[in-house]
Amino acid sequence: MLNKHVFGDEDMRLLRNKKGLSVVVTTMIILVVSVLLATVVTFYAINVTTTRVQEEYLQITELRVWCTNDGDASAAFMVTNTGGRDVVIDKITVRGRTAVSQNIYYWKLSDNDTLPTELEWVESSAALGGNYTQLGSNSLILPSGNRMVVYIFELNHISTSDIGVTVGVIIFANAQYHKEANVEAA
Repeated sequence: MLNKHVFGDEDMRLLRNKKGLSVVVTTMIILVVSVLLATVVTFYAINVTTTRVQEEYLQITELRVWCTNDGDASAAFMVTNTGGRDVVIDKITVRGRTAVSQNIYYWKLSDNDTLPTELEWVESSAALGGNYTQLGSNSLILPSGNRMVVYIFELNHISTSDIGVTVGVIIFANAQYHKEANVEAA
């Protein structure tokens, strides 16, 4: 029995009250609530960062590299922007060397343009036709969901001795996109 001299009557009633929660249960409730709250905040932050960030992604297809008996080399490929944002292509390298912008010709395909089934060797930029634009000093911008065909001429570092050898093409945007093909005889 408790000593009434140490505790008053009110204190005695409080000590006998069985309706309160134990310390263990109270601690568990506080821990569970704080863990649940932290989990909800974490999932919300992950959701915000992953769904609202638009990523770029370029797909290089139909890569062809040709070399003539005279040693004139050229390359062609199709680029598709399958990402969620527009892409600015900073530079294009063929076999480790940056392609000169004056030697790059592109054709941005619209929805009603018929896609070439296979890119074919073209003797020079003059033989490309009216759909192609010389890059020159312009930036090469590819909007999201669009495609373009790119021809690169005067690749002086590729010769007839490279026929059958694998050559890599890299497109530099915010990331690097790499594709390889064998050099063909034109």
